[in-house]
Amino acid sequence: MHTVPLRRRVAVIVTAALAAATLTAVGGVYDVDPATAAPLGVQRAQFTLGSSYLVVEVLDDDLVHFELAGGGTPPVTSNPLFTTPQVDKTDYAGPDVYSLTGSVIQTSDLRVSVAPTTLCVTTTDITRTPELVLQTSCPADLSQAWKGLNITKSSMENAYGLGQQFFTGASSDGDWVGRTRTPGGTYGNAMVYDAENGPVGNTQIPVLFAVGDANANYGLFVDQLYKQEWNLTGDPWTMRTWGDQVRWYVMSGPDLPDLRQDYMELTGTPPVPPKKAFGLWVSEFGYDDWTEVDNTISGLRSADFPVDGVMLDVQWFGGVTANSDNTRMGTLDWDTSKFPSPASKIASLSAEGVGVIPIEESYIGKNLPEHADMAADGYLVRSGCATCAPVYLTGNPWWGKGGMIDWTQPAAGAAWHDEHRQHLVDEGVTGHWLDLGEPEMYDANDWTAGVLPGKNAHADYHNAYNLLWAESIADGYERNDEDARPFLLSRAAAGGIQRHGTAMWSADIGSTMKALASQQNAQMHMSMSGIDYYGSDVGGFRREMLDSDQDELYTQWFANSAWFDTPLRPHTENLCNCLETSPDAIGDEASNLENLQRRYELAPYYYSLAHRASQYGEPLAPPLVYYYQNDDNVREMGHQKMLGRDLIVAIVAGEGERQRDVYLPAGDWVDVHTNERMASTGQWIEDVPLWRNGVFTLPAYARSGAIIPKAFVDAETKDITGKRADTTVHNELITTVYADDTASDFTLYEDDGATTAYESGAVRTTQISQATSGSTASVTVGASSGTYTGAPFSRPTVVELVTDGTQASAVTLGGGALTQHANKAAFDAATSGWYNAGGGRAVAKAASSAVTSAKTFSFTLGQDASWATFACENATTTFGQSVYVVGSIPQLGNWSPASAVKLNPSGYPTWTGVVEGLPPSTTIEWKCIKRQEAGFPNTADAWEPGGNNVLVTPPYGSAGITTGAF
Repeated sequence: MHTVPLRRRVAVIVTAALAAATLTAVGGVYDVDPATAAPLGVQRAQFTLGSSYLVVEVLDDDLVHFELAGGGTPPVTSNPLFTTPQVDKTDYAGPDVYSLTGSVIQTSDLRVSVAPTTLCVTTTDITRTPELVLQTSCPADLSQAWKGLNITKSSMENAYGLGQQFFTGASSDGDWVGRTRTPGGTYGNAMVYDAENGPVGNTQIPVLFAVGDANANYGLFVDQLYKQEWNLTGDPWTMRTWGDQVRWYVMSGPDLPDLRQDYMELTGTPPVPPKKAFGLWVSEFGYDDWTEVDNTISGLRSADFPVDGVMLDVQWFGGVTANSDNTRMGTLDWDTSKFPSPASKIASLSAEGVGVIPIEESYIGKNLPEHADMAADGYLVRSGCATCAPVYLTGNPWWGKGGMIDWTQPAAGAAWHDEHRQHLVDEGVTGHWLDLGEPEMYDANDWTAGVLPGKNAHADYHNAYNLLWAESIADGYERNDEDARPFLLSRAAAGGIQRHGTAMWSADIGSTMKALASQQNAQMHMSMSGIDYYGSDVGGFRREMLDSDQDELYTQWFANSAWFDTPLRPHTENLCNCLETSPDAIGDEASNLENLQRRYELAPYYYSLAHRASQYGEPLAPPLVYYYQNDDNVREMGHQKMLGRDLIVAIVAGEGERQRDVYLPAGDWVDVHTNERMASTGQWIEDVPLWRNGVFTLPAYARSGAIIPKAFVDAETKDITGKRADTTVHNELITTVYADDTASDFTLYEDDGATTAYESGAVRTTQISQATSGSTASVTVGASSGTYTGAPFSRPTVVELVTDGTQASAVTLGGGALTQHANKAAFDAATSGWYNAGGGRAVAKAASSAVTSAKTFSFTLGQDASWATFACENATTTFGQSVYVVGSIPQLGNWSPASAVKLNPSGYPTWTGVVEGLPPSTTIEWKCIKRQEAGFPNTADAWEPGGNNVLVTPPYGSAGITTGAF
């Protein structure tokens, strides 16, 4: 929230009455000495027009809360306005500056003007020059049940947020302007089917961020639980909802990061998830017993895949019986005939780095003892009145027939947690998978204790149902003094669910390329709705919808999700036990492994972003518009996303994709795969290859100056916490630094990865900084601050410097020279030193030392990297064919024809070309090939006959000409 520490003068002007006969205003109540420091306390003013009223509550200089109604008794201005469970923060200190003159309220940042004859509210950002009218919100149909606001578009051109809704058309792109945000079902949240996407979530999170030119922007949050419809196809935009009152917030700020942080402060930032949440979680509907789980984990381990957990569907509690009162739906007791000794099994899996998350639902089979117990206590939703029997749900009895828990009663949630769920926590589960929470099935005439005062009907609580469910679990962890962090995976939500440790997934999505593309658009808006941890059933849940090559679809989906999904979770309906979901068994295995290992390498970066999300409300994976809102090229872009503010990744969702164009905003960027540097003025890079060195990878670019902490990952890595099959310890601090003339820094956050101790300060932070001056690039790994249980007191430090294309001639550590090693093998064998790795990369290492001591590496750059001229003789070609070199190093494609280096017909039929950035002092094997030019095919039309050519590169500079021939 934007705050101002002090004001030289506090202005408070209150006008008690308004001249217009049709409008009256009552000034806010406050108790403040004008000589004291700001803030002033929350200020409220009431305006009436006939039977209608508007209350304006000023919470901060840039945040205003409104309540509007067409009748009824207005709230007194001495009391706070009502808020729903979507809102977390209700203790704002008020604005630093406040005045009420007639029908105009003014703070240091905003002017709120109320029209006497309409109760329309115009909000103006007065920090701008000239002042910027953000929007005017006018009452609409206040006397009707379906009422709301008409919101002038003003200078706004794009809008983001509003939760989750999938569109047809197979596009990852699109903001809300020109679209209508429709409710999923009769009451709002629902899983909705369409022929392209399958059954996907429609989740109401009613926050909208509007953007115009020159950083024009504002945020608007409608704090209503009733279903809403937003129509942004014309001017004005319209929002309609049910309810006696309409309540909303308007927030202003200099840019989207400020606005989103204001919203996250209002509704709550997410706690830091368990570190294991960032790893791979295997899942299907469903594993029949522990043996099937063990076989899945064993297959992954045998193929060198790290894995962090398994999610168990309904089979863990005995499955469900359709159309029966005797279903086991709702029990949270293990089926020990299939899943015996759960506590000891969970412990043994945990020792191997594998967590367990079981599914649960809010429905309880009628003949279960749990149903009888909850009914006796009055904790089930009732069928129409406060004294009626529990609802009996039979309308879609795929899981059986029975009742549903009334989460609107905190006592019901506490009883269910303590008496039925707590044993799972005691047994060591990592989290809880919450399914069907829209709620999917309900009695439209039901009765609950309610969320809104005096409101007990289904419409009054529907969209808060999953929010209250999640809240009951988080409350249970806190009430029972659990050290473990609550981690939840939910299919439905309302605003604020993120503060209860809840991730979301997009429901039973279809196995189609169109759905994969649409998922990326949904993620874009969920990020702007405060949901940082969002994912999908990788590969698609509804496999019967498959309309393309299954392996290609899975490979692309897994690559996308390995960058953006938390948790990363393949899942499908597999009751036939005839389908695969695990990445070692479906798709391109080598590509899946490459993309998963990259995810695990980046774990320290993701985890640091998670700490920043918790502390500051920053997003993990925002759309590009979040940081580049004045770039018209990214305003509707969902097919590229960011990780933090330093990485851009381009998604892929299409059959036969071998390359794609990538847009880079203005600035200097570095290709993460090749270390090639690009100075962009805001332009497209054409035909970026998707298959590199034989594996499918998404285009990714780092901002010059980026500092990316990493973990050591290889075939022995078992999980994201660092467990290893060979039992060795690799706790070195590794950082990839993209050198830049402008100094930059990044703070690495570390904690125990599992408990809530970080909330009490058990966190280690390490600031890493870089600066380049002339030919010297310096990287400082600062002294660490803080500690936590299990934290290493000393460790090696590795810096991977991505240079300006030259290589290093010397590296010092704290002013003392480090030993240069000829190649990677020699470097790895040494405790310290440095080497030129080729490809514009110099790597230095400090021996294990105290984390409390700072370490400064200085790289002297400017030395020519190793390079060679490659020649292929007697290379005649046909139309569309060219000659390439391919070889044993990444710079030559690792023997993959798709990544081979194209030569030029300089003296046809002799083809030549220079390849730069070769690893120095390295023996390289290579060959000439003939290959089609179009589409980066991974097959060669012809290979050079005979044995491999051999080149030994020099420490630097030219290796001369190396020749092959057909």
